[in-house]
Order: sequence, then structure tokens, then C-alpha cells
Amino acid sequence: MLSFPKPLDAKEEEALFAEFRAGKKEARDRLIEHNLRLVAHIVKKYSQPERDNEDLLSIGTVGLIKAVDTFDETKGIRLGTYAARCIENELLMFFRAGKKSAKEVYLYDPIGTDKEGNAISLLEIIETQEEDYTDKVEKKEKLSVLPKLIEETLEEREREIIALRYGLLSGREMTQREIANRLSISRSYVSRIEKKALRKLREEYEKRSR
Repeated sequence: MLSFPKPLDAKEEEALFAEFRAGKKEARDRLIEHNLRLVAHIVKKYSQPERDNEDLLSIGTVGLIKAVDTFDETKGIRLGTYAARCIENELLMFFRAGKKSAKEVYLYDPIGTDKEGNAISLLEIIETQEEDYTDKVEKKEKLSVLPKLIEETLEEREREIIALRYGLLSGREMTQREIANRLSISRSYVSRIEKKALRKLREEYEKRSR
């Protein structure tokens, strides 16, 4: 079990910051070390069964280091208050980046090929950006295939998750965690169903395009 140094009191913190401002690296290191317990406390709120908490501790520690380096003791607040915000911000940025990259993988996963043999992704079928007339006609053809493909290929739970994930019904895309909360299942289970559904769509699309 990890153990951390005890938090500093106000006078100790003030003295270390004075030394830090005077150029003593050891003072900076002590300010970081004595606030690691705060990192561990905040990480507990964001811990996930499928994620190694040591990774989150590392991310949170980055936020703590930024807090120590940018803290202005003349503002009248304690380092802990300021550091807590920095640590949470760092963790939230990490989670947002992870969701974005995971979603991009799924969206750009090819589900088949067009008549010319070019790969077609789910993104190309459901995206709504402006196109010229020819592109709109081609997109309309692809969109006309998608509902039938989903209806005939996927099971009820798979259809529901794909529709929620990519906003096919409401226009609002939901995160895996939002879907998990709505359906009372785990986020990892949502992820598995999503991957399986996209794989089935890809295989069926390729079969029908032959």
C-alpha cells in the first residue's frame, strides 16, 4: 500500500515557497512530495476497475507539479486548494483525450468498400458536413443503406447502443459512460457491444457489396 508524507502546515508551506522562489530545488521537491496524498485522494474519485490507478496517480502528479510551479501565494489561498483544481483538470483532460481517441478509432473503422474498392467508414456514412451536389447524392445512397443494415444485422441491444453512441435518432452523441448509466450496465460492456456491432456491420456491408 502506498504511503505519503504528511501534509504541510501553513507556516511550513510558506517557508518552502520562500526557499523555492530563492532557487532551491529541494524546496520544490518537498512541496510536491508533501501533497502527493492529495493526488491519491482525488484519484480515488476517478478510479475505474479497468484502469490501473498508478497511471492516474502519474497523471494527477503532473497536475500537482504544474500547481506548485504556477502557484501564487499572494492570492491568499492555500496550495492544496489550488492544487486540487489543477489535479482534477489534468485528470479530466486525460479522460477527454482518451474518449476522443477511442471514439475516433471506432468512427474511422472501415465497415466496407464502395463500388471502386475504396474503404468506407461509419463516419463517412453518418457525418453531416457540407458537400457538393454529387457528394450529397452519394451520401444519400449510403444513408439509405445504414438503417436497413442496422435493423437487419444487429441485435436489439446492439442497435440501441449504436443509435445512442452516434446520435442516429436524437442527433446527440452519447459517451460510453452515459450509455452505461442509462442502461445500467458497465462501460466496458458498452465498449464490447459497440465493437462487436461495428464489426458485424462491416462484415454485412462487405457481403452485400459483392
